[in-house]
Amino acid sequence: MPKIVFIDADGTTKEIQAEIGQSLMSAAVQNGIDAIAAECGGSCACGTCHCYIDGEWSDRLPAPEFQEQDMIECVVNPNERSRLSCQITVSTELDGLVVHLPAGQY
Repeated sequence: MPKIVFIDADGTTKEIQAEIGQSLMSAAVQNGIDAIAAECGGSCACGTCHCYIDGEWSDRLPAPEFQEQDMIECVVNPNERSRLSCQITVSTELDGLVVHLPAGQY
């Protein structure tokens, strides 16, 4: 199972194990990552699973599709590393992924 590292806005780090094939959002919710609200349950409809992918990992992920790009425009404090965790599928290639969490989703 790939290891994912979440870093809160205050710098607190939590390392989890994620199942291959599940969404990053689902892995976060299952492992008590409170900064991922995931209100729509992974439908790419609310933006409350917003996160920032660490710069060393940004180029290793597929580019966001149009629906995700559109939703990112609606999140609080988006930047060039913003992604919706519901749109990232955990794979062996993401072992060690570092994800920064926003201070808030609203």
